[in-house]
Amino acid sequence: MGITSATRHKPSGNAKTSAGAAAQAHLPQGTGRQRAATQGTDLQRERILQAAAQLFAAQGYANTTMAQIVRALGVTKPFVYYYFRDKQEIFETLSWRPAVDCFTALDFAAGDPRRASEKVLEGIERLIRATIAHHPCAFFPYREPQVYRPEYVAAQKKLAHHFYDLLCPLLEEARRDGDLDFAETKITALAACSLPGFLYSWYRPGGRLSPEEVVAELTRLASRVIGLRSAQEPR
Repeated sequence: MGITSATRHKPSGNAKTSAGAAAQAHLPQGTGRQRAATQGTDLQRERILQAAAQLFAAQGYANTTMAQIVRALGVTKPFVYYYFRDKQEIFETLSWRPAVDCFTALDFAAGDPRRASEKVLEGIERLIRATIAHHPCAFFPYREPQVYRPEYVAAQKKLAHHFYDLLCPLLEEARRDGDLDFAETKITALAACSLPGFLYSWYRPGGRLSPEEVVAELTRLASRVIGLRSAQEPR
């Protein structure tokens, strides 16, 4: 995801929180007139988000207008403004979902007995899979990082810190276990997680490799970056 700062900071409380707890770095809200969500209103919000995602992906943020989103839906402007304040809020909402899924990829259950190396590899695989699953919205922060409000950037950085506060100690534990071979923890973490980050520049659905094959290939490459011992390398 777009903001992958690995700057270490002291985590508050138990670092191994659940995905739900990690996501308490809520997307800063500035919603339209809607006050209480219902099943029906959620469906309408999804309609708006899906139409907007296609437009943002095809022509970028600056070239997409609320009028175009309205036309794509066949509704009126008040209908869209009931759910969203403006197109920036729509863009941030579309970007926030992949951010949460990617940066909570290491939120395993407390007391998970597996070796640290297994958790590291599964977490990176989850990160890669979430990035692909959320195409094209997961790529918006890479393509147009200038769009987001400072409040959004701060919230996403909080999620990124959460992810790296889990990853870096796991890497070091796996190295002590003799399962991984690397030198600099922070550089290794950033390098391994940069692989899905570059997907935005080349990944297209319907390519020669299926999404699952892309996930498997990038996970294999990441395993080499973190120095996974060959006996444990996924096949």
